[in-house]
Amino acid sequence: MGIFDFIKAAGAKLGLGGDKPPTTDQLMAELGKHGLAAKDLKIQVEGDTVKVDGAAADQATKEKIVLALGNVEGIAKVEDNITASGGQAATFYTVKSGDTLSKIAKQHYGDANKYNQIFEANKPMLSHPDKIYPGQVLRIPPAA
Repeated sequence: MGIFDFIKAAGAKLGLGGDKPPTTDQLMAELGKHGLAAKDLKIQVEGDTVKVDGAAADQATKEKIVLALGNVEGIAKVEDNITASGGQAATFYTVKSGDTLSKIAKQHYGDANKYNQIFEANKPMLSHPDKIYPGQVLRIPPAA
């Protein structure tokens, strides 16, 4: 449980544009698009903050829900009240200009060849290892 910061101007565009925050229905559809769900999932949008409650199957799913909601244009914070059992917590990393998954893996694991571990930890939000963008927040799981 906690509050996570995101870059409001970066992320998936859900079609509203301007200064209008995404709707609860749009955010639920974004989670559905990624196959992410939690028992008794509830989402509230208050300005540029999303509050999310529910019970995820595991820690990885919980973190992916937070990231899928936060990596949406117009969202600056996600207040996470999701419970989860099992699994170690990952760290979150905000992509900077010039970053690659290999560079991030080298920084966090000491081995650029472990980029696929980061890619796999961020599926289905990432469709290809080369498709990351500045401002995007990624899960960095503990080294395998």
